[in-house]
Amino acid sequence: MTAVKRDGPLNVPTARALLFDLDGTLVDTAPDLANATNALRAHHGLAPLPFATVRKQVSNGGSALVTLALGLEKEHPHHGAARAFLLDAYEQAIATHSRVFSPLDTWLTRWQGQGGRWGIVTNKPRRYTEPLLSALALEPGALLCADDLSVKKPSPEPLWEAARRLNAAPHECWYVGDHLRDMQAAKAAGMTAVAVGYGYISEEDDYHHWPADIWFSDCAALVTALAAFNATA
Repeated sequence: MTAVKRDGPLNVPTARALLFDLDGTLVDTAPDLANATNALRAHHGLAPLPFATVRKQVSNGGSALVTLALGLEKEHPHHGAARAFLLDAYEQAIATHSRVFSPLDTWLTRWQGQGGRWGIVTNKPRRYTEPLLSALALEPGALLCADDLSVKKPSPEPLWEAARRLNAAPHECWYVGDHLRDMQAAKAAGMTAVAVGYGYISEEDDYHHWPADIWFSDCAALVTALAAFNATA
């Protein structure tokens, strides 16, 4: 069983609109972020880190990747310059290897073709989000990025705004994510919180313990549930 459910049979509201986290949930961006991280290390004469090591930190953002790459905490005087170097390297090759997770890619195309409402709520800045989505030909009906509002996840406001733009009530939405803050935001927003274990999760973090309504260990199981428990009406 790849879907972990604490209450037995799947008993959640049918989704009239779907909202996704971006990195590690909808799109596998780790390869390009790992390349940028190792470009930073190379700039400092360091050997590349294994991909698996970098992947686990991707959802924690650019600052976490700088700390991983160079051991510089946010308070270090050279952290800001290192972060700027990493993000510049990432921006120059933002979608070289990034892809929508399979089989979510084909399912999402079908959902959108049937008139399904969907959107993205991400803590990634719009500067990097829009070029990535353009390269992958993704056109969400609502897009909320880290710099669009005065607050970001785990605050519920970005999720509420995305639902408003999709003309959906919060209780009609599923929010899918690969981080604790995603589940916290979804629960605070009154949405069905869907946790996925295939994303960028560190070894010390057990996604089964997140305050979700549904848990899926792999993308295929998520897609099966989306097909069975969602409606485009």
